Amino acid sequence: MAQPPSKGEDGGAAMSSAQSKSISPKDLISTLPTSSDDRCSGPLVLYKNYWLRFTVLERILLAQVTMKPRDDDIILATQPKSGTTWLKAVAFAITNRGRYGFGDHPLLTQHPQHLVPSIELHGPGRDHTDLNALASPRLLSTHIPMSLLPPEMTPSSGRRVVYLCRDPKDTFVSRWHFDNKIFHGSAMELDKAYDLFCRGLSPYGPFWEKYLEYWKASLATPDKVLFLKYEEIKEDSVGVVRKLAVFLGVPFSQEEESSRVPEEVARVCSFETLRSLQVNQVSVVNEHGNHRFPANSAFFRKGQVGDWANHMSREMGEKMDQITKEKLKGSGLAFSFAFLVSFPHSSVSYSDISD
Repeated sequence: MAQPPSKGEDGGAAMSSAQSKSISPKDLISTLPTSSDDRCSGPLVLYKNYWLRFTVLERILLAQVTMKPRDDDIILATQPKSGTTWLKAVAFAITNRGRYGFGDHPLLTQHPQHLVPSIELHGPGRDHTDLNALASPRLLSTHIPMSLLPPEMTPSSGRRVVYLCRDPKDTFVSRWHFDNKIFHGSAMELDKAYDLFCRGLSPYGPFWEKYLEYWKASLATPDKVLFLKYEEIKEDSVGVVRKLAVFLGVPFSQEEESSRVPEEVARVCSFETLRSLQVNQVSVVNEHGNHRFPANSAFFRKGQVGDWANHMSREMGEKMDQITKEKLKGSGLAFSFAFLVSFPHSSVSYSDISD
């Protein structure tokens, strides 16, 4: 099985060479270390210490060349299956609240994934030209690690980045379900997927490296990078809505507070509301040329904190917690959840409380 190469063996030098000789993304990718362990999503390629799908890396490299950053861009960066749909919905509602009423809001008839385009996965056609044509300020999403964002798109001037992550155990289970939905006929056993995830050998992995990139940036430039956890949203969604509005430079006015606008934003963007909408219950996979885009319904499952215990053993949870603690040690970033998880067919409860 493939193991991450040491520094300097992951395609970094190849990128400089590619830039100087105008090597195409496909040619560059062909020179990088690969792993076929992840049979569910297909082979992965290692670039700048991150494992990525071939097509995703190709789009990242294209974005680095074609994207034209603007000082007022808002970047919504997330770990996959960590609340991306919710973050897109609430950021869209906050920044566009002067344009739409809650009775006829676009979120009631359009999927949040369509309202906020992705930097590396925008389609149909996967052409970034339309992103550059969007009116300012642009609201864009991405799963890209901060170090792989297009040049000059990292936090600067008025540009802001919001990063959302989640307890790795719940992230893993949610991603496993999602991949098994969209990659028909190539489902992976949970134990195999778990092993790869813990080794960092999964799409956009290792997860701890990306967590740390955005976490450290939030400490260095807190006015430019806001670091959020999915569990914060579940605990106090209205509070997070207010926090996000302040960070984006559009805090709620006293009149809006009196009219309970923050509460209405949280209600319209809640998991329960979004999942119940007809547009988000579509189960047909969208196809454009050779590309398959997940059905709208695939983005909504349970959204519960601690759901991992319904699929993983206590020992698996403890092992992943230990890996997370070791990888994040000394950074100040920790996951601390004061709740008890009861395991099916067991009288044992598991308390996930980290220092």
